[in-house]
Amino acid sequence: MKKILSLALVLVMVLSVAALVGCSGDKEPVGNDAATLKFGLGVVSNYGEAKDADGETNGAGEFNTTAVAVLLDAEGKIAAIDLDTAQIKTAWTSEGKVVAAEDLRTKYEKGADYGMAKAPVEQMDKNGDGKILEWNEQADAFIATAKGKTLAEVKAFMTEDGYTQGDLATAGCTIHVTDFVAALEKAVNSAVDSKATVENKLSVALVSDNEHSSKDATAEAAGLSQVDTTIAAVVTDAEGKVVVAKTDCVQGKMPFDVAGKSTLDATAEVKTKLELGADYGMAKAPVEQMDKNGDGKILEWNEQAAAFDAALVGKTATEFAGLATDGYATGDLATAGCTMAISDMIAAATAATK
Repeated sequence: MKKILSLALVLVMVLSVAALVGCSGDKEPVGNDAATLKFGLGVVSNYGEAKDADGETNGAGEFNTTAVAVLLDAEGKIAAIDLDTAQIKTAWTSEGKVVAAEDLRTKYEKGADYGMAKAPVEQMDKNGDGKILEWNEQADAFIATAKGKTLAEVKAFMTEDGYTQGDLATAGCTIHVTDFVAALEKAVNSAVDSKATVENKLSVALVSDNEHSSKDATAEAAGLSQVDTTIAAVVTDAEGKVVVAKTDCVQGKMPFDVAGKSTLDATAEVKTKLELGADYGMAKAPVEQMDKNGDGKILEWNEQAAAFDAALVGKTATEFAGLATDGYATGDLATAGCTMAISDMIAAATAATK
């Protein structure tokens, strides 16, 4: 009888140890389980209609970029989401001279200055509640409604004409959300496994420039008002250290002639530098101009951006500045092949960690 009891006790101990080992293993992230999340960034850009200069008023252009960053759980539900839009309005004179953009803030950064809440209620009151929320408030409503839902469920809130319905409209998001949804779909479809968890913070930031590549028109060559918008999606931990990041950039090119007449095709497709990949052509640049680390080769833009993103991991925003000297990568980042100017990339990543 004692032998039977002893065997029984041994069996119980073995099973208990096995159970403890099993529980310990369950705590480790495995693939895309509840402990780790997929991370994605989607960017959609387009042009507004351009206007010719007429001698009394300047010509004008508009370049819009919407970025959506997401964290997805194992079921494809949105665990976290952030978004913003840069709507950069450009100008040029009837003599073909570039006029630098005065306001490079995103719509979210503009807050009440954007002025959507002042729009006529009869035009914008799509849900019948008699009021119009400001753009940033409507973006917040989209974010809050999308969280916890799948891409398909969010898409169901958009009507055929691009406006909203159901819970999203009731929440006060009554604007045209076609670009929101399109960028969200890109973010979801491009999402990859990461070390991010629900305890981390997700943020996206856009930084625009309208002077670096713009040029006046001459009798021999068209002028160009170019908007370069750099996008950073960053996930940080409780200490503000980067867990994972993704950087992209898009260029809006608005040409005009020496008389200030626009020659823009406003329907042209706009791809980001990451989407262009090898077609962007940085790897074909003259080695003597771009070979900042002396290894005799130039990586493509997307490869250099990947090196930059990897360099951000484990760092806080205050440490980002140390990645560059005179705007170009230095140290390990330069050795890794990132030899292009990264000032705007650092600015966007810094903004995303605030």
